[in-house]
Amino acid sequence: MQYSIGEIAEMTGLSPSTLRFYDKEGLLPGLERQGGRRVFGEGHIETLRIIECLKRSGLEIRDIRKFMELTTKGSTSYAQRRELMEERRLKTLEQIEELQKTLAVLEYKCWYYDEALSRGNEDFAQGAPDSLPQEARELYARAFLQNENHLERESE
Repeated sequence: MQYSIGEIAEMTGLSPSTLRFYDKEGLLPGLERQGGRRVFGEGHIETLRIIECLKRSGLEIRDIRKFMELTTKGSTSYAQRRELMEERRLKTLEQIEELQKTLAVLEYKCWYYDEALSRGNEDFAQGAPDSLPQEARELYARAFLQNENHLERESE
């Protein structure tokens, strides 16, 4: 089946200008034109999903272009493509770990300010974390103590 740029934009949630940009940057190898108009096929939907995934993982356009060029080489580039995916996977795991630490701090601070609002002061935090209720100590530990342990490991 063939699709116009508008149809693909609607199907993928990407704007037509983004699709044109991807084409101009060489991210859509084999994209055909009929009468000067881009004609997308079924395979381009999956290609666009991969491009968006690689972008979200932090890969730059030039590196995505290199990956897309590798896909045109068939089975001879499997190892290189696998290596790139593994690098992105590991980088994404690092990002997830950092986001989990950030979330822990935010959860603790939400609890903290809920308590401050209900009590009208911050006296409850004197002697933290030992003086905090169990739930708050756990939030505090996730928010701050894991980060300290991480810093200690980095300095070793």
